[in-house]
Amino acid sequence: MKHLFFAFALLGLTLTLRSAPENVSDISGKWHFVLDTPGGDREMDAVFHLDGDKVTGKWGTADVSGTFTGGKLALSFPYTSDENGERDTLKITGDLRDGKLIGDWQFGGYNGTFKATPVK
Repeated sequence: MKHLFFAFALLGLTLTLRSAPENVSDISGKWHFVLDTPGGDREMDAVFHLDGDKVTGKWGTADVSGTFTGGKLALSFPYTSDENGERDTLKITGDLRDGKLIGDWQFGGYNGTFKATPVK
């Protein structure tokens, strides 16, 4: 009877491990962002490094800082717009869903939504 219980427990653990999504808690690497803006879609590549829940990296040439905890991304960093030279704080908040980042952005008086996918 003990052997049967052990076999079922081992089978349950194996199935749980196989069905767990990969890298659900790590956003390190290069991401391609598409921001929905009043002037149309804007695209940007970012590179993130995750150390615990602290996010660093680059958004274009700007230094990124923020957090990634429980599948939620929160970035806030100084950024200068390539289009008009305006300098302000870029805020990015989103969730990791099915391997993609989805959320909102805000820069000065502008805001919108975004989607991002990892670059392989």
